[in-house]
Amino acid sequence: MAALGGARRRPLFLLLLAGLLHGTAATFVVTDGNGTACIMANFSAAFVTSYDTRNGPTNVTFDLPPDAAVLNSSSSCGKENASAPSLVIAFGRGHRLTLNFTRNATRYSVQLMGFIYNLSDTQIFPNASSKEIKTVESATDIRADINKKYRCVSNNQIHMRNVTVTLHDATIQAYLASSSFSKEETRCEQDGPFPTTAPPPPPRPSPSPTPESPSVHKYNVSGANGTCLLASMGLQLNVTYSKRDNTTVSGLFSIDPSNTSATGSCGAQLVTLDLRSSRIHSLLFQFGMDPNTSQFFLQGIQLNMTIPDARDPTFQADNSSLRALQATIGNSYKCNAEERVEVTEAFSVNIFKVWVQAFQVQGDKFGSVEECQLDENSMLIPIAVGGALAGLVLIVLIAYLIGRKRSHAGYQTI
Repeated sequence: MAALGGARRRPLFLLLLAGLLHGTAATFVVTDGNGTACIMANFSAAFVTSYDTRNGPTNVTFDLPPDAAVLNSSSSCGKENASAPSLVIAFGRGHRLTLNFTRNATRYSVQLMGFIYNLSDTQIFPNASSKEIKTVESATDIRADINKKYRCVSNNQIHMRNVTVTLHDATIQAYLASSSFSKEETRCEQDGPFPTTAPPPPPRPSPSPTPESPSVHKYNVSGANGTCLLASMGLQLNVTYSKRDNTTVSGLFSIDPSNTSATGSCGAQLVTLDLRSSRIHSLLFQFGMDPNTSQFFLQGIQLNMTIPDARDPTFQADNSSLRALQATIGNSYKCNAEERVEVTEAFSVNIFKVWVQAFQVQGDKFGSVEECQLDENSMLIPIAVGGALAGLVLIVLIAYLIGRKRSHAGYQTI
């Protein structure tokens, strides 16, 4: 269990390490049949990957090595209405990082980033319990105006299930007008805020509206062996951040299920639910199990979101040492009362009307319910009040009967 607990605490450290320590930037170029460049990219990249070993899940961090190169057989400049441009970078024993581009009339973007990794590479994945080749992918926020290069000095993290890729000091351009980077650039949100030509008018003082309780939505995560997570809940993010004028505020952000996509993964000892929207790059819930007590619980929450009016628009938080929403494996956890899960000093999650079950889910239905302590306490209050009232009535009735008996005893028969 000590090794397993250490593995659970590693992701935050590894993500921070991947953001601070990065390899040397390299340039990658894709050319067409005439040797004209259509894609150019210069960046360094760090990878954090979780995988299963014989001793349980673990994490590994590694950089894009100096010998990484463009895989010309898979990279392409694309063909109009037939295929889109793609940059495929190969390294190691069959590992591939892919950037697939798309465009409209004014902008282009990395529509999809993919990573293929080979668990049989013992140098990167020692003691892996599987020798499979894994594939993960995710949409990105890498986008720029046509005929401009994308520029991002800050770290840009792309979360792909159990893999996080961190790009640092990135310059990327597709649909090149010439065989070199454009002099004009589109900067990433992470590098902001950017100066404007005229100062914005002072904001009118107005009270911050209190958001309504979030909508309750049912989430389902399935794997090869069926459903591993059922969750019905409303979610609200409580974030403390510094604004551009250096004032510190607390903001409440409700999760709108209609504008949120949900994915997840099923593992032997870890089940995840990943929620994403236009503002939230990743809200990841991690459920673990304790084999000693046969219980599942919420063990980790990770958040990566954009707050436009913050001094640093990218807000990130992570805690993999939680112990919330706990119930016996095979049963479900239910709480009608609002629960507040503290993730960090600056971030907590308000959970409304939660009903959740992880791991052993039979027939896509919740198992026997284990009520939360808050609901049990709320039931005890009316019971206690009712008991007190019943006792008071009983005391009054006894006092009345005793008083009546004494009044009869004062009369004598003539």
